[in-house]
Amino acid sequence: MELKNSTILITGGTSGIGLELVKQLTVQGANIIVTGRKQDALNETKNKFPKVHTFHSDVSNPKDIAQLYKDVTSQFPDLNIIINNAGQMRLIDLQDKSLDLENINREVAVNLTGTIQMVHQFLPHLVTRKSAAIINVSSAIAFLPYSVAPIYSAAKSGVRAYTQALRLQLQDTRIKVFELIPSGTNTNLQNDWILPTDPKMMMDVDKLVTAVIKDLLKNKSELKPTIVGVIKWMSRIIPNVLLNMGHKEFNKFKELKYGVKIGVSKKEGLPFGFVILSNIIPPIGFYLYFKYRNQFPEKAKMALVNGIIGIPLGIIGGYILQNYILK
Repeated sequence: MELKNSTILITGGTSGIGLELVKQLTVQGANIIVTGRKQDALNETKNKFPKVHTFHSDVSNPKDIAQLYKDVTSQFPDLNIIINNAGQMRLIDLQDKSLDLENINREVAVNLTGTIQMVHQFLPHLVTRKSAAIINVSSAIAFLPYSVAPIYSAAKSGVRAYTQALRLQLQDTRIKVFELIPSGTNTNLQNDWILPTDPKMMMDVDKLVTAVIKDLLKNKSELKPTIVGVIKWMSRIIPNVLLNMGHKEFNKFKELKYGVKIGVSKKEGLPFGFVILSNIIPPIGFYLYFKYRNQFPEKAKMALVNGIIGIPLGIIGGYILQNYILK
């Protein structure tokens, strides 16, 4: 995907991943348009990047999107890329009676509905461009629901499904459809959380965006760091194990929110290391065999044998855990 001289609209581009995209895409020589709900944040972004164009707009508001389309396409007819990045993530107890029907739906309105509305509004314009792209931001959580953020998980899973369907429907056009899939990233998304995050377990936003742009330039349909590929693969092999690991965060959240100690499930003491190893050994063994079979034939054969032995271990271990222990 050619980025130099492209005109790119980024929703939610005043902080986090969006702001880092502004920074790095500017270096790539793109003309950047940023939208956001907070005028102060838009002003700060303009001060940091004077060449950036800003518009006050809320992706969850259809009237705002209609006005944005009118203003942007008239002022920037060369617009050829939109990045649906605006998002919100909250930690929610689904039994919390203080959440009304509008409030509980907020993340769907921003993350999913906002993305769909932006695409639907700007698609007629993008179809007219010689080269165009739509980049929808989902999340690694789309592969593995996070029980402490249930609405966000559902919304991002929806973004992934919608993006895949959109890509198929537009495959005969000049519009390329990409899915940006971040892993846990150090941004302001977690600023209001009562549950603290460990920065060491999160990816730096500059490294994430660097990896994303590298994939974008190679026209990869999924723009993601390596760790997301690992999560995607593991979610297919041992989904229940990973779900229960993530669910421990919900118990911590309830303890902090309500001040009540939550009992620890026996499931948390499972030999998770064995399960991981039994599912990782086979592909590593096969990889080492095919890479070094000519250079180190004997060691390569040993790696192949270990890989073959690891297959039944992984199948049996995963089956027992999911169907008997974690059932």
